Amino acid sequence: MDFNFKEEQLQFADALRRWVDKDYGFDARQRIVHSASGVSDVAWNTLVELGMTALPIPEAQGGFDGSAVDMLLVMQELGRGLVVEPYFATMWGAKFLQLAGNQHHRLEDVAQGKLKLACALGEKHARHDLADIKTIASINGEGYRIDGTKTVVIHGGQADALIVSARSAGTQRDTNGISLFVVPVETPGVVIRDYRTIDGQRAATVQFNHVAVPASALLSKLGGGCDLLDEAADYGVSLLCAEAVGAMDALFNATLEYLKTRQQFGRPIGGFQALQHRMADMYIHLEQARSMALLVAARMACDAEERRRVASAAKVRVGQAAKFIGQQAIQLHGGMGVTDELPAAHHFKRLTMIELTLGDVDHHLERFTAQRGFQQHA
Repeated sequence: MDFNFKEEQLQFADALRRWVDKDYGFDARQRIVHSASGVSDVAWNTLVELGMTALPIPEAQGGFDGSAVDMLLVMQELGRGLVVEPYFATMWGAKFLQLAGNQHHRLEDVAQGKLKLACALGEKHARHDLADIKTIASINGEGYRIDGTKTVVIHGGQADALIVSARSAGTQRDTNGISLFVVPVETPGVVIRDYRTIDGQRAATVQFNHVAVPASALLSKLGGGCDLLDEAADYGVSLLCAEAVGAMDALFNATLEYLKTRQQFGRPIGGFQALQHRMADMYIHLEQARSMALLVAARMACDAEERRRVASAAKVRVGQAAKFIGQQAIQLHGGMGVTDELPAAHHFKRLTMIELTLGDVDHHLERFTAQRGFQQHA
């Protein structure tokens, strides 16, 4: 397999990095985080102008038909720069629309930056199980009615439309009977409570009180959305793994620079062998995580069994690396490592949230070991 990136891919990543370095520095990012909306329209429009919103969208809908590997480079740069705009939420939501195959007009709006999306999938009782759904979808004339509550909806308060999972048949944890809908946020009965998370991002609790949607809102077929949900969730995992690698890369380099400049006993602390050993261990974890993030991006087009296996393996390894690198970086920075004034603390917070999003290490270890291939070789 050729692990060299194409020139066009590197150009995309380079353009994004130059923008982050020039206009999205840490101080600028902090002003955005503490603003009323928690995001910047100027930053979002820049992402649109750079072609980032069009990158994964099919050419037929005005996009560049980018693969998960193309998105890996973009997400790494966003992770490195701690970008808080609703890019991940929108691109993840766009994957649902693309897989459904009946939302071409909305994909065109996503490509042009006119439509921001959020995925309202999780519920407070379900932890990491996206198939554990109490939200109900019932037939309502020629359309449907949705009732229920979704929690920790990433950038739900900044979205124009929501991808919503609801149960149209079966019991609470059945994989059969899951339906997916696209619901504009201005639909009567949609109540959004927006808040800031510990990593500076935004999330929301979304209530659906007798929300009526037309038949065209249904993604895939009624009660048959489980496979679509599963595939889109794995795609989201691949994006998060790439973002985590970018954040870990920035955290590693910041720690290395700190060890070179921080003086103790008349010499840089990076000269002490014990700290060099810690940095070597961090580097090993970083490179292993980078390899797994690339692997899962490359395997997104594989069959469902292989995709699930690699996605869970990557989420486990990246989550383990994020915890190790984050903790070591904080310790090596000393008391400064936990202050709001230092980017290191914010990278570690973001890595912590990524590890908890779309399944933590324990969840994906269990999912990985449940795969048929693992059982055959156990």
